[in-house]
Amino acid sequence: MAEFLEVALSFPTLPYSVVLCFAVIYWMLAATGIIDEDGGIGSGDGADFHSHGGEHGASGISAMFARLGLGGAPTMLVVLLLAFFGWTITYLVQLFFLQSLPAVLRWGIGSAVAVAALVPGAVVSAWVLRPIRRLLLKLRPVAQESILGRVAQITSPEVTAEQGYASFDDGGAGLILHVRMRDGSRLVRGQRVRLVEYLHDKNHYLVVADSDLPGLDVFPSDVSGDKEIH
Repeated sequence: MAEFLEVALSFPTLPYSVVLCFAVIYWMLAATGIIDEDGGIGSGDGADFHSHGGEHGASGISAMFARLGLGGAPTMLVVLLLAFFGWTITYLVQLFFLQSLPAVLRWGIGSAVAVAALVPGAVVSAWVLRPIRRLLLKLRPVAQESILGRVAQITSPEVTAEQGYASFDDGGAGLILHVRMRDGSRLVRGQRVRLVEYLHDKNHYLVVADSDLPGLDVFPSDVSGDKEIH
């Protein structure tokens, strides 16, 4: 154990040991939900990570990984694999070769080994990531088509500005949506309504009577929020 720690905490293994420990701690925290797998703390997307150029830095790292055949997987997973294989290579070289060399040669050759270890590490990591990428693609949720502008039918006794439900035919079993009247009026069961806006914070759709749509002056310009069907 003492020899293992001595090699792991000596150059050129030490830098990889630090990165590997950081990556392992990261994934342990991700498993508990403290850190999300996209790199953010909780649900804040990394607090201020996307400000002050953080977003450009992240995209640059992702682009570099993609050129090396390491794309299509979470960045921290790639870092973990690179650190693990780099650590393994430098550990073995240090254990069986560098320890017996003088300090000057050990630092010089060790520096070259630390950099060169990234090459086979990237090759093996790319090979390991192939089945992982296929699995991630299978697990990726299918993007929901926006249903704004579509017609639904009221199923609750009435729909007002405070309450109401409507059914939407999605081609399958159908969806039951929380709906509210946009202009504060009232509609009753069986009437057809048009979905005109989705309010994320309130988790419901604003609707107007389908017969009133031609006279609608304002239509929400930003429908990007309707990514999920609730």
